[in-house]
Amino acid sequence: MEQQSKQTDSKMKIRYFKPKEPDSKGGGKFSFTRNPENVIKERPVPEHKVEKWRKGEASWGRARTSFHTRKIEAKEEIYEKVAEKSARSELLRTEEPGVLEGDKTFQISQSDIKSQADESTQQKIFDLRLNQFGPYRIDYTRNGRHLLIGGAKGHVAAFDWQTKKLHCEINVMESVADIKWLHQETLFAVAQKKWVYVYDNQGIELHCLKHLDSVLRLEFLPYHFLLCSSSNKGYLSYLDVSIGKEVSGISTKQGRLDVMALNSQSAVIHLGHPNGTVSLWTPSLKEPAAKILCHTSGIRDIAIDPTGLYMATTSLDRRLKIFDLRTFRELSRYQYQFRQCPGLLDFSQKGLLALNRDNVVEVYKDITATSHKPKKPYLFHPCDKLVTDFMFCPFEDVLGIGHGLGFSSIVIPGAGEPNYDAYEANPFQSKSQRKQTEVRMLLDKVQPEMITLQTSIIDVDVETAKAREEERLKKKYLKPKKIDFTPRNKMKGGSSGAKIVQRKKGFQEQQTRTAIRNIVRNKQIDGKMDSRNKNRKGLQGSALDRLKKKNV
Repeated sequence: MEQQSKQTDSKMKIRYFKPKEPDSKGGGKFSFTRNPENVIKERPVPEHKVEKWRKGEASWGRARTSFHTRKIEAKEEIYEKVAEKSARSELLRTEEPGVLEGDKTFQISQSDIKSQADESTQQKIFDLRLNQFGPYRIDYTRNGRHLLIGGAKGHVAAFDWQTKKLHCEINVMESVADIKWLHQETLFAVAQKKWVYVYDNQGIELHCLKHLDSVLRLEFLPYHFLLCSSSNKGYLSYLDVSIGKEVSGISTKQGRLDVMALNSQSAVIHLGHPNGTVSLWTPSLKEPAAKILCHTSGIRDIAIDPTGLYMATTSLDRRLKIFDLRTFRELSRYQYQFRQCPGLLDFSQKGLLALNRDNVVEVYKDITATSHKPKKPYLFHPCDKLVTDFMFCPFEDVLGIGHGLGFSSIVIPGAGEPNYDAYEANPFQSKSQRKQTEVRMLLDKVQPEMITLQTSIIDVDVETAKAREEERLKKKYLKPKKIDFTPRNKMKGGSSGAKIVQRKKGFQEQQTRTAIRNIVRNKQIDGKMDSRNKNRKGLQGSALDRLKKKNV
């Protein structure tokens, strides 16, 4: 009986196939195909999910040759497949941010985390004892792989903090106010006692920016390639590092500018002033785009969250305030009763806020929530000396701290973004990928005039744009006048049909160039005369001008 049941089970498991249709010539085919009902078909991906992974608009039109046209079409098909596969694989992105659960997580120390964590997490908790050249300023790259530290007494070092591989270590032999990575880990800027210097990752001095003097703080706008600096003379400047020219220089007339923050979403610079106000600046305006009265005493530090919607400020009145940048209104405030005054601020990628009081660093969770206020910090870490700078590492649950005794790296679970976009910032990029990324960033560079408080373009002056385009096309496609030109007869094949047509065409092009040159010269002369006569008396328009005879 058991053998019969096994035989019946084996018969039930047999898959039947349908034969293909016979050949048109009458011959039969002996190959078989699977039943179309058993074929697994992929469900189409929604368009809004695919649009999220597309990188720019598709190329359209035709190239000069059919070969290059097919090549462009093949590349566009590959890009579309990549976007579709990326959207389809979103379900596989199971990485989630870590978290410490409980009511008294602030009692957990770094030694407790190190004793329970795995080996890779234990290597992220370390200290660098550099008590001769401190206190230190620090900065991480956009992909979170490389670290730059700069001591107030001239010590500057750049290294890969995960593998502990040192790139360079130099002493600039003068005081250092601030340091900042540029668009890649191959270049960084150092604000020294007099001027700002640019070095490569080997420690070789490349540029000395003498028009950026007495600089206190540096910020870099990666999508615009702009190095922004604020000085103790109240001067705010924007330098385009791709062409080496100063885009804008603004005299704020607000005194010493030692508090500066960057809104990563709108690329607007926030400056804190001693009178308790925060001003918002763009390179195209000589006046602040907005002013917010935040405190009644001097601003100590400013931080903007990664979404660009909230701003945190601290002041000498021992208060921490959260503002909504959409309405410029205060959301919440926290009054400190401790003897120490809250100072530095920094937001993580997941919204955690780090704050220091002298040598103590506190991390708060859900600080921007309007439903409830956190009464106790999420984590608490004391340092041996006064904290002068700290920063969350992108894509890692790490907080780097610069203090008087050197540098400390601590683990903050749930601080970093676990899923990264390799087109935006790749922590594991190779040398060739880094070069391609640099070229792509230069091609996609955003002009400084696009920096505004409103991140979305609402109104476009269509009439002005059309007028400018027509004027440009007039110069570019100016039709030459018909000229009756008969070339002189030449010997030795100089008067062949092709030569005569070529000589006629050259003469017409010469006349066209002369006409364009005259148009441009006349416009320049008219512009100079208008600028000269603008402020002269007696040349302004009168109400009787409408009675004058018009030249038609």
